[in-house]
Amino acid sequence: MLVGGFLPFSAISVELYYIFSTFWGREQYMLYGILTIVFLILILVTASISISLTYFQLTSEDYRWWWQSIISSGSTGLFVFFYAIFFYLHRSKMSGTLQTLQFFGYTLISCYVFFLMLGTVGFFSSLKFIRYIYVNIKMD
Repeated sequence: MLVGGFLPFSAISVELYYIFSTFWGREQYMLYGILTIVFLILILVTASISISLTYFQLTSEDYRWWWQSIISSGSTGLFVFFYAIFFYLHRSKMSGTLQTLQFFGYTLISCYVFFLMLGTVGFFSSLKFIRYIYVNIKMD
């Protein structure tokens, strides 16, 4: 299930550094066009991976694809959380209890929203794929 989240995470991993540096540091982010392109690539890669994993699941005659499509595509949020831990330990200069609680509180909420967003993308792309193949199936 976590395999479905690694490839979309690799599509956004470079931009995550700049986003975290902007949000938690004193830097400014100016590349909104590139961020939009990376976001569209993230959505397309998530949908493609979810459709592929759903197809592999259906070919192994396992018809319970609903939660698998949500969890596999939403697991990118887990990778983002692991990257946030790495960023906090190695890249940021934060110290203190309040900063730590604030960082991980906001990060947990953000990663959960990220999980829900990409899980929704994965589910609806798999649903559209399933409906397409069942409409076009030919019975002998």
